[in-house]
Amino acid sequence: MAAEDRPGRVATLAIAVRDASGTALLALALSFPIVALRTDQDMSNQLVLHQRWDYVGIIVALAFAARLVYLLAPAFRGKGRPAAAIAPSDAYTNLVRVLSVGGALLLVAYPLLALAFTGRAGAIKWVDNFGIQVLIYVMLGWGLNIVVGLAGLLDLGYVAFYAIGAYAFALLSVHYDLGFWVCLPIAGIMAAFWGVLLGFPVLRLRGDYLAIVTLAFGEIIKLVAINWVDLTRGYAGISGVPRATFFGLPFDASPQGFAAFFGLEFASVHRSIFLFYVILALAALTNLVTLRLRRLPVGRAWEALREDETACRSLGINTTNTKLTAFAIGAGFGGFAGSFFAARQGFISPESFTFMESAIVLAIVVLGGMGSQIGVAIAAVAMIGGTEILRELDWLKEIFGPGFQPTHYRMLLFGLAMVLIMIWKPRGLVSFRTPSIFLREARPVRADMVKEGHG
Repeated sequence: MAAEDRPGRVATLAIAVRDASGTALLALALSFPIVALRTDQDMSNQLVLHQRWDYVGIIVALAFAARLVYLLAPAFRGKGRPAAAIAPSDAYTNLVRVLSVGGALLLVAYPLLALAFTGRAGAIKWVDNFGIQVLIYVMLGWGLNIVVGLAGLLDLGYVAFYAIGAYAFALLSVHYDLGFWVCLPIAGIMAAFWGVLLGFPVLRLRGDYLAIVTLAFGEIIKLVAINWVDLTRGYAGISGVPRATFFGLPFDASPQGFAAFFGLEFASVHRSIFLFYVILALAALTNLVTLRLRRLPVGRAWEALREDETACRSLGINTTNTKLTAFAIGAGFGGFAGSFFAARQGFISPESFTFMESAIVLAIVVLGGMGSQIGVAIAAVAMIGGTEILRELDWLKEIFGPGFQPTHYRMLLFGLAMVLIMIWKPRGLVSFRTPSIFLREARPVRADMVKEGHG
C-alpha cells in the first residue's frame, strides 16, 4: 500500500515545491525594492546606496519554507479537524472566566510589579511605553468594535474621532483653562456628535462605499487640522497642553505637588502610574458599557443589522437609529481616548492622527475577532506590545549588522501576522461569541454560524 502511495506523494511534493518556488520568486520581487537597496546620506550630503542581498535571501528562504510547510501539512490548514467546529465545553468557558479574572488582577497589579522588578527608571518605560500605550489601543479597539464588530459597519476613518477628542481637550484646556476631568466628558460628547454627523450621509451605504466615505471623513478631519492654522496651529501643533492631575495635585516637585501632599519622595514614575490607572478605568468603562449595551434592545438591533439589514427592516427595527447610535457611541469612546492621549502627551499635531492609526485599530479588531471583547484585547497586546518589544531586540544587530533596526520592519511583521491569522483563524483569534439573549443556558456560538460585515 505504501508503494502504491509513493508516486502520488512524489507528485504532491513536486507540485508543492513548484508552488513554493513561485512564492519565493514573488517574495524576491517584492523585497527587491524595499529590502535589497537602502540609501543613506553621508557627511558630504550625498546619497550612498547600500546593498543588502543577505536580507533578501533570508526572506526568500522563509517564504519558500513557509509555503512548502503549508502545502504539505493539511492539518495545519484546518482540514481533518472537526473539533474546530464544535462549540467549547463548559470547562473551556470556565477556563476563560478564570483567565479573565486573573488577567484583570494582573492588570491592576502591573505598575506595582514593574516598579518592584525594574525600579523607578525601568518602571517608567514598562508602565508608559507598554502598559499605557497598549491600553489606549485596547480602548480604541473596543470603541471601533461597536461599529465594525457588533453593527457590521466598516469604518476606515475612526482616527478622526480620536483626533476630535484630542483637539477638543487641547483647545478647551489651553484657551479656557479647563481641567482634564471637565474636558474629558466634553471631548467624548463632541466626538459622539461628529459620529452622528458622519452617520447621516452614510445611512444608505454599505460595504466598500461605506468604507470609502469613512476613509474620506478621516482624511478631511486631518486636512482641517492642518489648514485651520488659526485654531489648530497646523503642523506646528498645540503645545503646553495641561497635564492630568490627581484631584488638583500636580505631579511635580513643588510643595503643592502629589508627592509632597502624601509625604513621598518625588519621582516621575508617580505620574505614569496614575495615568495607567486612569486609562485602565476608561478602558474598563468602555468594556462594561459595551457588554451592557449588547444585552439591551439596541445591542441586539446592532447584531441584527450586522447579520442582514433587509431582514432587520422587515422586523420593524429602525435601522437609521441603530446605525446612528453605533456611530455615536463608538465615536464617543474614541473621543475619550483622544482626550487622554492629549493629556498624556502634552502636545498634539496632525501627524499623530494619520490613516495608519485607523488601519492599526481596524487590524486589531479583525485579528482579535469582530464582536469579541477579549479577542480585541489580546490582539492589541500582541500588536502594540510587540512593536515595543522590537525596540528591545538590540541583540539582533549582532546577527544582521550594526545598521539593523528591528522597528523598521514592524509593518512587515504586522502584514505577515495578518496573513497567518487569516489562514489559521479566518474569523479572528476568538471566534466564539456568547449570545446576548438565550433560553436557559448561554452557550457560545461558533463563528461559522454567523455573518459579519453585511451592514
